Amino acid sequence: MPTTSKRERVSRAEQKARTRAAIVDACRTLIASGRMLTMPEVAELAGVSEATAYRHFSEIVELINAALVGMWPTPAEALEPVAGSTDPADRLEFATAVLLRRVVAYQGSVRAVIAATVVNPPRARARPGFRFGLIDEALDPVIPTDSPAAARRLAQLKQDLAAVVSADAFFSLTDLCGLDTEAAIASLQRTARTLVTAALPELTAG
Repeated sequence: MPTTSKRERVSRAEQKARTRAAIVDACRTLIASGRMLTMPEVAELAGVSEATAYRHFSEIVELINAALVGMWPTPAEALEPVAGSTDPADRLEFATAVLLRRVVAYQGSVRAVIAATVVNPPRARARPGFRFGLIDEALDPVIPTDSPAAARRLAQLKQDLAAVVSADAFFSLTDLCGLDTEAAIASLQRTARTLVTAALPELTAG
């Protein structure tokens, strides 16, 4: 019975790693292009079969998540221009623009993820969720939560904001309401500011 040598096993593992890296790199290229992204397109660009791509990544959301590593700044990096601000509304308005401008740049992959999770709701939690880190970074440093009640109020505000500071809300304004990119971003910035401003008296009441 033929045996597989250690060298052959290492070679196969290296080939598998190279193939996986090629698929991820191809996905990153397509993400950066802003084009609609599908597994067949990724496979073609990577020079592999679609079946091979699926052997490495069971579905498109898993692949996009792997490819996005390092393509987004950390929340702290993204909000560095307003790091010195103590105004939560200003910070949140800036965070909203950061998120949505990146959504515009990467909108093909964003739409692909949304579409995949709409038809498979249990996978919704696999979405990248960059908005949550940005909202946390915008509010946590400047809104005290020195009591359980304050923490609950802030958590509620963040939940409200998650519906606004989002790709879903942005595409509703552009696709359904016909707004252009800048008008849609400005609309969601105003809405986010309104929510924060309305919540502040209660948040800072002590």
